[in-house]
Amino acid sequence: MASISSNLLFISFILYLIATLFFGGAIKEKKSLNEKKATNKWGKIAVFLTIIGFIAQLGYFITRWIAAGHAPVSNMFEFTTFFGMALVGAFIVIYFIYRTTLLGLFTMPVAILVIAYASMFPRDISPLIPALQSYWLHIHVTTAAIGEAILAISFAAGLIYLVKAIDQTKSSKKTFWLEVIMFGLVTVIGFVIVSSIFAGTGYQEKFNWIDKHGNQAEVEYLMPALTGPHKGELLTEDGFKPLVEMPAFINAKKLNTVIWSFAAGIILYGLIRLILRKRIGASLKPLVKNIKLDFVDEISYRSVLIGFPVFTLGALIFAMIWAQVAWSRFWGWDPKEVWALITWLFYAAFMHLRLSKGWHGEKSAWLAVIGFAIIMFNLVAVNLIIAGLHSYAGS
Repeated sequence: MASISSNLLFISFILYLIATLFFGGAIKEKKSLNEKKATNKWGKIAVFLTIIGFIAQLGYFITRWIAAGHAPVSNMFEFTTFFGMALVGAFIVIYFIYRTTLLGLFTMPVAILVIAYASMFPRDISPLIPALQSYWLHIHVTTAAIGEAILAISFAAGLIYLVKAIDQTKSSKKTFWLEVIMFGLVTVIGFVIVSSIFAGTGYQEKFNWIDKHGNQAEVEYLMPALTGPHKGELLTEDGFKPLVEMPAFINAKKLNTVIWSFAAGIILYGLIRLILRKRIGASLKPLVKNIKLDFVDEISYRSVLIGFPVFTLGALIFAMIWAQVAWSRFWGWDPKEVWALITWLFYAAFMHLRLSKGWHGEKSAWLAVIGFAIIMFNLVAVNLIIAGLHSYAGS
């Protein structure tokens, strides 16, 4: 059953990749009626492949659930693949409401990157630790992920708005920050590449270290240790000695992964810029020339309007109920809880500024992009670097 699950996930990933290519073909320049028909056909194929891929990934989710005996959202691999599936599902729903293939061209690569990011984590099925043995695992985590996935659609729409609205003929603060967003996406690709390279070479080294509770533990690195564990002792002969030792409350191994990812992202971004000879945002501008700004602004806003209450329900209300059951308190200052609250406060401010202050258009698009950056920071940095009660999610 586990092998069937893995195969279904791989199939869905390939279908998403092919669908993205068809979405690109669907928005090519329309010069004649025949070409318009061809473009529509490309779009239909792209949506069809996306739906088939989603069904395959749903099959992965169900078969892994059967194999594991619990909802497959208990670690980083499972949660992130579910988040990617929810993102694709949210796109499919939004597509049939607004019928725009351009949204697919910007959404599907994000979903692909999320699933590729998930593939870098251990995929083994393991028993649930006592803290996760609750039906609230299914309710809280899945609802929160679905809410974040719907909010991610607002990011894709906001990104389309910014690419079209920002003048790329001259450098400005707007072009700089738009390019920062592009660099962030490239960095995820860098993470996948560098992780795959070291995994392919079978690189590993082990350390003894002292955790935040003062206990001795062993940790295995799959990349050269630029940041070493607290009071770490290198066990691997001829292993790479860390450049700096981290305090116990920081997950040095996962911070090391983030640093390697940023380094790979910088190199990859430099190569892309060298090939394109212009900013990535400027390179994408021809793709969005036929879209109406008011149209994508509405998509972005509606996505937040739907995603925000779902996120509120899953990430706050259900989370507090489960916290009371598991830890006998509704709220603590665990890093994951704090950042879930920060995310909620940000989108609450988004709604307030949109409805009360009239922040439509470009301002709203920037907020949608920043909101997704906060979600990704919560997913990546908080899970991977900062130790807390939710650290089991980073395994």
